[in-house]
Amino acid sequence: MVRYIFRRLVFMLLSLYLIITATFFLMRLAPGNPFTSEKQLPAEIEKALNEHYGLDQPWYVQYGEYLGRIAQWDFGPSFKYKARTVNDLIETGFPVSLALGLEAILIAVSLGVLLGIIAALRHNKWQDYSAMIFAVMGISVPSFIMASVLQYIFSIKLQILPVARWESFAHTILPAVALASTPMAFIARLTRSSMLEVMSNDYIRTAKAKGLSERAITVKHAIRNALLPVVTYLGPLSAGVITGSFVIERIFGIPGLGSHFVTSITNRDYTVIMGVTVFYSIILLTAILLVDIAYGLIDPRIKLSGGRKGE
Repeated sequence: MVRYIFRRLVFMLLSLYLIITATFFLMRLAPGNPFTSEKQLPAEIEKALNEHYGLDQPWYVQYGEYLGRIAQWDFGPSFKYKARTVNDLIETGFPVSLALGLEAILIAVSLGVLLGIIAALRHNKWQDYSAMIFAVMGISVPSFIMASVLQYIFSIKLQILPVARWESFAHTILPAVALASTPMAFIARLTRSSMLEVMSNDYIRTAKAKGLSERAITVKHAIRNALLPVVTYLGPLSAGVITGSFVIERIFGIPGLGSHFVTSITNRDYTVIMGVTVFYSIILLTAILLVDIAYGLIDPRIKLSGGRKGE
């Protein structure tokens, strides 16, 4: 296990270096500059700004300095947010996105797994059809459409939940449900198909022949093996949801990291774009590593250390 984690950490660092390099040069190749706007700045002011932020240096000097700052966990200053750094924006925006993401993951996993299990145990019955219709709707309807529908029903018509903002737990319900709708549908379908496959295995039939109850078979034998595809999906899902949804945060006026990222793109705030991209990448790579480790905990037959069978 230790050797496996060490090897994966090395690959993570290599992947992160490639992402940083690609992001840096893509930003340099993008048209315009951070100070491009509808009203053109005087040449003297733009020159002074480039000198202040080091943009007048050769690309290799800027690249080396950026790598050095990243190694010290310093993403640099923001070009558009006055007197603020990218680290400040991440520290203020990420906790909000994290809270929203964790709530959305809890909703998606709990309801998705429950619907999938019910559909598998009641295969080709009305419970199965109902759960899959619900899942298809969740996959088909984009999250921003779901957000608008939820706002219209529960905020405008019924007036039982706030329409937007981030001030109390009630303000988190609608955005969390909208953010969880699509992954919940995927998890429900994954769980159903995996459960159907597991329930057809020989050891399940043997357990039934021994007289075990359906509940004992489902809880002790079927669910654990059926959750492996769901665990695989949770890696990229966690990274995407925990860091926040750009669209959902904009619709509900949530001051999360996704909102800062969208604003940085429209403002050509290169340091924020690069910093948030690197931060997203670290979370994604870490989530994938945790998923691989969880594989070994859920199914001991999986050898993380890369050893031969029987070791």
